Parts: sequence; C-alpha cells; structure tokens
Amino acid sequence: MKMTITFPGKKKVDAHYKGFTIQTDQPTNEGGDGEAAEPFTLFLASIGTCTGIYILSFLQERKLPTKDLNMTLVFTKNQTTKLIETITINIQTPPSFPQHYQKALKKVAELCTVKRHLDNPPKIDIQINSN
Repeated sequence: MKMTITFPGKKKVDAHYKGFTIQTDQPTNEGGDGEAAEPFTLFLASIGTCTGIYILSFLQERKLPTKDLNMTLVFTKNQTTKLIETITINIQTPPSFPQHYQKALKKVAELCTVKRHLDNPPKIDIQINSN
C-alpha cells in the first residue's frame, strides 16, 4: 500500500491515494492561501467520518431513520503541550431511535478503524532517500 504526497506550491501539500487527491493548505495567517483544510483538521475529520460511517451503516441495516442523525466532536487541548487530550463524540440520534439500541450503537461507534489505530498506534518510521 502506498500513498504519494506532493507539494503543489506555497503551503499546499496534497496526498494521492486510490485515485483521489486530498488537498491541504495552511491558513493565510500562517503563510498559506486558506484554500483547503489543514492536515490536522483532516485528522479530526477522519475520526468523525469513520465513526459516522459505522453509525450510519448500523441504522441503515436496521432500516432505522437517519434524517435527524448527526454527530459533533468536542475536543480539549493541553495548554502546555498544545496537543489534543480528549475527544468526545456526541451522537444525536433521531427522536424515534429505539432506546434498546443505544448500547449497541456505542459499541459500533467504537469499531471505527481510525479510533482503533489510535488505541494501538502504528510505528512511524521516517526514512530520507536521495534522488
């Protein structure tokens, strides 16, 4: 498996994988054009969207309504390290969501592959190669 990262100019960095290009940029106050999300925003979005697809699939498989389904991620940052310490995922189910499915929905949300990788992080090996 391989993802290619390219540098199209200024503060833009793009990732190419499986035929898709994921564009990133930095805000204007950090020298970017502010034309795409910052990489860390994509990291947070990957947690939310990964969790979301598991939840959505759970509801769809049971033919439960999804019209009023939504989620928010609330995160707190350590003021010293500036790193995220906690992420709380709030799942707002539709009013007609059956109460007896709540525990199962939480279990399904915890299956998110991104979350599971954070629970057991991969080793990241950085190598420098000359062309």
